[in-house]
Amino acid sequence: MKHDAIAVIDFGGQYAHLIANKVRRQSVLAEIRQPEDDVAVFAGYRGIILSGSPALTSQGDEPGLNRAILDLDIPVLGLCFGHQEIAHHYGGQIEHRGREWGHARFHITRKHVLFDGLDEVETVWMSHNDSVVSVGEGFQEFGYTTLQDGGERHGFAAIGSDVHRRYGVQFHPEVDDTVHGDIILSNFVKKICGCGPSWTMESYLAGQVERIRDQVGKGSVFLLASGGVDSTVAAVLFARAIGNDRLHLLHIDNGLMRKGESAQVVKMYGELGLGDHFHFYDATDDFLAALGGETAPEEKRRIIGNTFLEVFDREARRIGIEGHLLGQGTIYPDTIETGATRRSDTIKTHHNRVPIIEELIRQGKVIEPLADLYKVEVRELGEKLGIPKKSIWRHPFPGPGLGVRLLCADGAEDARLDGLQAPVQAVAGDYGLSAMVLPVRSVGVKADLRTYEYPVLLTGEGTWESLRELAGRIFKEVPGINRCVWNLTGVAPASARSLRATMTRERLDLLREADAIVMDGLRRYDLYDRIWQCPTVFVPLSLDGSGAEFCVIRPIHSERAMTASAAFLPEDMRRDLCDRIRALPGISGVGLDLTSKPPGTIEWE
Repeated sequence: MKHDAIAVIDFGGQYAHLIANKVRRQSVLAEIRQPEDDVAVFAGYRGIILSGSPALTSQGDEPGLNRAILDLDIPVLGLCFGHQEIAHHYGGQIEHRGREWGHARFHITRKHVLFDGLDEVETVWMSHNDSVVSVGEGFQEFGYTTLQDGGERHGFAAIGSDVHRRYGVQFHPEVDDTVHGDIILSNFVKKICGCGPSWTMESYLAGQVERIRDQVGKGSVFLLASGGVDSTVAAVLFARAIGNDRLHLLHIDNGLMRKGESAQVVKMYGELGLGDHFHFYDATDDFLAALGGETAPEEKRRIIGNTFLEVFDREARRIGIEGHLLGQGTIYPDTIETGATRRSDTIKTHHNRVPIIEELIRQGKVIEPLADLYKVEVRELGEKLGIPKKSIWRHPFPGPGLGVRLLCADGAEDARLDGLQAPVQAVAGDYGLSAMVLPVRSVGVKADLRTYEYPVLLTGEGTWESLRELAGRIFKEVPGINRCVWNLTGVAPASARSLRATMTRERLDLLREADAIVMDGLRRYDLYDRIWQCPTVFVPLSLDGSGAEFCVIRPIHSERAMTASAAFLPEDMRRDLCDRIRALPGISGVGLDLTSKPPGTIEWE
């Protein structure tokens, strides 16, 4: 092993590779390992980090951990589920209680090198259902948590034993929302494990160039070039490794793109010098025909992914390059949220991880040089490759495009709403707001598990801090809710009815106009570069019997897409966007999504 290295044991949590990524940001190599790996695999590692998991220790879920790993004479740090596993292994007790999602206050009660450089009270990020309620011999409590505004004390949020060199924290230091989580990881990696910094993006770039050349050999690569950050960086990396003459690019306009997007993509690839083998095909009719009357989110994703491959195969045969490898700009969140690790729950299926793609991967016909990177690293790699800032700092746009932002529904009444309205209103009433549970569902993630739950529409005045606090309380206190949306019209609706709606050209065109209004607004108010991503979502929802589309604006702050926090928009901008969008035909209302990730994913589907 050429570098000091840390092993990250992946229990199937959403953040296993994010932990590795954060360790690598310390210029220390981190590699993913499995719980059942033979103990010999860990020879040479300076330390081990145990990830989170959708499993519940309190319910007797078996993580499949080779317990001999915990007998190794090297330091081990457990995060969330890993924290619980360490406590349980050494005689502690775990109970199914004290669940926390989102921000919490971590109170350090015992000084330790793990927390060097931290304040006595820190903001951390929680996502768990189980809690440690006691620890075994040799362990001590290092800290506890409370909600942002105080309240109930959650003990044993951090534990440790210098005798065993075993440490655990219930929160997630690897996510950006734990304000000083990087310091905790750095203290463990460098001060406790003694790792020296030697792993860099320059070394990663050199290694990927060699891997591409080895895998491609004398063949060629055919890349589906959406024009997004990931596929653009992948295209330039492929060109660096094998040359333009063996790289073919296909841009498919699937009819699910933003206003004027395809024309901008064609121009950009020409400016990057990649226009020699650039192919364009307008497949709008293909995709709309395939989607037909489908309304289920997962089925829509599957159809979009399969149609991509069908069009790809047809176009590849037309231009005569059937012997290619399929290049993809897949990054890690695309795979982890599909349940691509052995134990991870499927949060949503990405178009580049549908069964056809998985079969091509098994056949060795897919090459993905960015598959271990996160968006921030892809952008860093793009800078190393000399790609202009305007091309690599565009807002991320999902592969299925507006297909996951134009929600569809069968219009049927949903009896599962019964029982949710009263408790939601009770919490909102504490803040002087009215609340309505909306008769639609969206994808979310709680404690590493996929949810498909209801949003709440909040109406009334409040500060940004009070609104986020209210949303956090609703998520914590009312099961079955995974989003809160602030009503920008300021008028509480008396009724909300889900409408029958499918993927049509007319709905897509209307969404494109609304999205263009939002993107233009971000630039006019000088917020485009400060906000990481801002989906505009249409929900087929009639408020008070008027209109067919409820428009949701979803501005978020993030770096790696694994977590996100809702972004503030100034009052004059909110009013401006609301007025301009409501002037479009068929709009029943406009809302601002207040939801963090978790419990809601960035996209609604």
